Amino acid sequence: MPNVITPTELPHWVPGKVLASSDNLGWKGVGHRSYHYTGLDVPIPPLDHFMVVRYNSGQTPMNRRCDDRWSSAVCAPDDASLLTMSQESHWHWTCDIDVSHVYLSNSLMSKVAGEVMERPVADVRLHDVLCTKDRTLLALTDAIASEAAQPVMGGALYAEALGTQLAVHLLRKYALVTFRDATPGGRLSAQQLRRVLELIDARLHEALSLDDMAEAAGLGACTFFRRFRETQGTTPHAFVIDQRVKRARQLLTTGTLAIKEVAACCGFSDQAHMTRVIHARLGLTPAKLRASHAG
Repeated sequence: MPNVITPTELPHWVPGKVLASSDNLGWKGVGHRSYHYTGLDVPIPPLDHFMVVRYNSGQTPMNRRCDDRWSSAVCAPDDASLLTMSQESHWHWTCDIDVSHVYLSNSLMSKVAGEVMERPVADVRLHDVLCTKDRTLLALTDAIASEAAQPVMGGALYAEALGTQLAVHLLRKYALVTFRDATPGGRLSAQQLRRVLELIDARLHEALSLDDMAEAAGLGACTFFRRFRETQGTTPHAFVIDQRVKRARQLLTTGTLAIKEVAACCGFSDQAHMTRVIHARLGLTPAKLRASHAG
């Protein structure tokens, strides 16, 4: 099971019919998808977003495990479930349901929490809420879903404003916020570093930007760069390159993938790029590295 997944990867773990989506609307910090689901019994890896599930039609017994604790409820229209970011879970229901998902990014939740509470925020966690009836929560999620289904001029700005309102409401009623201590040199907290390292490991095969890593830590890019360097003793870019070389070395010396496939798996732009980087770091080409470990 991967360390963390994105909302767009969720259907690989929870198969359903997509009814509406904000994927191509350019929203930042907030996202929406509506699904039709049949009964399912599914483990779900941790999401890199906070999630609100709004039940639109159908009624079903719902069982969910978080942190090795099972909770049960009957979920029906106008109920909602909450799932905090980076939380592995297991869901089981038996009847057909239509639901709306609203996703809020960690950067949005941390930014809003810092502004609302006027203190540096280290971590935000939502309470384990399987079924709640909350008119404000429903009104905000419905407005976001409506904007995704029928986008109009200014839709991204409107949706992002709704996302901020939803974040404030969740922080008021359903969240535990951990504040950041003033550590010497401004190091990353343990939670921030864990989230960044999980992101790097899960997306090492992709292009990883400084903004991507900063968002995982809930910080601005410049602040994240300084704190990562203070915490790890190297820059974020250099650390990612080191991880790519480490993974490439493992695949080249223990696996059977072609060298160009290894390059793709490790996030290098092509085989030539990997060859240059590995030669600069290890003094060997990928081919010679593989040959030196051949049986």
